[in-house]
Amino acid sequence: MMDIFESLVALVASNRSGRGPARLCSSSVMSSALEVLTRARRVAVVTGFFIPSAGFPETDGPGGSAALARAVDLSGRESSLWTDTRCLSVVASASRAIEGVVPRAASSGSDILSWNPDLIVYLERLGRAADGGYYNMRGQDVSSTVVPLDDAVLKKPEGVSVIGVGDGGNEAGMGNLRRELGELMPSYGRFLSVVESDIPLPVDVSDWGGYALAGALSLSCGEWCGVDPDEVISMIDAEVAAGAVDGVTLKGDPSVDGFSLDIQRSVAASIRDMIESQLVSPVP
Repeated sequence: MMDIFESLVALVASNRSGRGPARLCSSSVMSSALEVLTRARRVAVVTGFFIPSAGFPETDGPGGSAALARAVDLSGRESSLWTDTRCLSVVASASRAIEGVVPRAASSGSDILSWNPDLIVYLERLGRAADGGYYNMRGQDVSSTVVPLDDAVLKKPEGVSVIGVGDGGNEAGMGNLRRELGELMPSYGRFLSVVESDIPLPVDVSDWGGYALAGALSLSCGEWCGVDPDEVISMIDAEVAAGAVDGVTLKGDPSVDGFSLDIQRSVAASIRDMIESQLVSPVP
């Protein structure tokens, strides 16, 4: 019988998207990410992926980040939620939909570090490639619209940990996996992020990684602090109403990375069921 981390990986990192990075995930990576989270007291969650051709951010990232930041607070820790000004309205809409943390706009990694976190979680946030540029999954240079919040990794003092959650390899925190990702996606190798983290967590959809970590935090406090299926739908609807587009289809539809609302709801419900089975007190 699979343990909880194997079950979570089978759900959120089964390579359902076919991109490849999720194949590098494992139960040990998932459990290590939770261990780092539970040790932290002040957690900064950073997200926001702006799509120049659409003029708005994508739907992947804000929901998972809002859910994780709220779970950090509910589990007895302190959280902050960060993005840039271009992505702020969409991230704020997602978090407001679940009465979550009010996000802050940063102009550099120094703004994030000024909050004095002991853990930074990058979730679907671009990380620079070897040439210093920032690239989307189509290999297009989008550097002109990227605020380099990944530079917090370069400036952070000793003792600050970093988790990177991504689904394409171009995100901040995925740099540790660059060689393996280059072998999986040879044509995309030069666009991969070189920004490393203590725990890179590759998943099918970055939001799902956030939902999994938010739910898993419940194991540390004995009661549910993750996100519910209806809340996931509310967040996506709010993001689209604020102008967000699906990063795969580039359309303003209520979907994430090409996966429908029904799939988003199913993933969230399965995470809750898995975690609920591990809690002493059943989720009402």
